[in-house]
Amino acid sequence: MHHDAALEQFTHDHRFAADGEARSEQRTLWVVALTAVTMIAEILGGWWTGSMALLADGWHMGSHVAALGLAAFAYRFARTHAHDRRFSMGTGKVGSLTGFSSALLLGVIALLMIWESADRLADPVAIDYSAAIVVTLIGLAVNVASAFMLSSGGHHHHHHDHNLRAAYIHVLTDALTSVLALVALTGGLMLGLDWLDPLMGIVGAVVILWWARGLLRECARVLLDMEADPARAETIRKRIEADADNRVVDLHLWQVGTGHLALIVSLATHNPRPPQHYRALLRGIGKLSHCTFEVIPCDDARCPPAD
Repeated sequence: MHHDAALEQFTHDHRFAADGEARSEQRTLWVVALTAVTMIAEILGGWWTGSMALLADGWHMGSHVAALGLAAFAYRFARTHAHDRRFSMGTGKVGSLTGFSSALLLGVIALLMIWESADRLADPVAIDYSAAIVVTLIGLAVNVASAFMLSSGGHHHHHHDHNLRAAYIHVLTDALTSVLALVALTGGLMLGLDWLDPLMGIVGAVVILWWARGLLRECARVLLDMEADPARAETIRKRIEADADNRVVDLHLWQVGTGHLALIVSLATHNPRPPQHYRALLRGIGKLSHCTFEVIPCDDARCPPAD
């Protein structure tokens, strides 16, 4: 008869959360507040001054308020449902799901910016350049501050946390559109190049589409359980097959959370060993948070010895 106390040593939870996730959640909430205030200022400023670049930046920031709010919600959802057994592999993919949604939103906003900017090229409007430049400078300062807050978690964490990465890209695109708006407004004020304003809206939208595409691909890989790291998978295969006469017949390696990988290995061998033995073979290979081994005992008739 098994005792629950004795079995606890073989169990583990499925909370595949990243280090520093609480700090990321708090920083994201601060950035949501800053972005919301700047969004209102830029939309009102663009409407008042007639600047398409400034108005596009304001509405663009509006999409980011929604996306950043979604990112903050994702952190909270993953935290509060971390021990919910309905999520068989934990809530680690919630961040990738919100990152994918944010990338889609970025793409839609970029297309709308192209449409509106093209309309302004065909039908120009009068712009109060001086006032628009002041509002844009304020927006740019907020974007830089927000980017600094989101990036303070470190490059490694930032690269693997798709939720934080999506929020960071949203802030960077805000900064980009602010810079392009400044170029357009300065050119219009100093050189009378009124066409620069809608043209910079199109340029900014194209760059945003490029960033959105990259984020979509990264998040889709996680959501579709694509092999997380082919080089790491090959290292795992070599480690196991270098021991005795083991042959790996099936191997799955995929991401289940920020910086966390799950592994399932099926191996055939003439010398079956307990799971702890195979885990020990993979010691030093980081990120392996959930490992399952299927050991298939075989004889020479079914599994000829390796040459």
